[in-house]
Amino acid sequence: MRCVIARFPFDLTKSGVLESMKGIKPEEVSGESVIIGRRTYPVKQVGQVITRQDRRDFSVGEVLRAMTQLGFTCRAGLPRTAVPARVLSPLQRASSMLGTPATA
Repeated sequence: MRCVIARFPFDLTKSGVLESMKGIKPEEVSGESVIIGRRTYPVKQVGQVITRQDRRDFSVGEVLRAMTQLGFTCRAGLPRTAVPARVLSPLQRASSMLGTPATA
């Protein structure tokens, strides 16, 4: 499949991408990702390997579009973590440990 990434045309095939990524250790995923084989790679890492260009030269969207058209599973960024529980002051913690007064 012919696609344009960073204003340069590339003829990519699914088997060619699989071969290019063979032996490449996935970096930590913090945003969009592509599943290639049994591994999940950051989109920018995949783009750098298959185009041999600097990561600043292409956008995530260009690589995601190409990988989707080739049939790879692409995932959006990681879900945001839940808001952490409220931290109690020492006085509030001691008060909660004592409990509520019993009624007579």
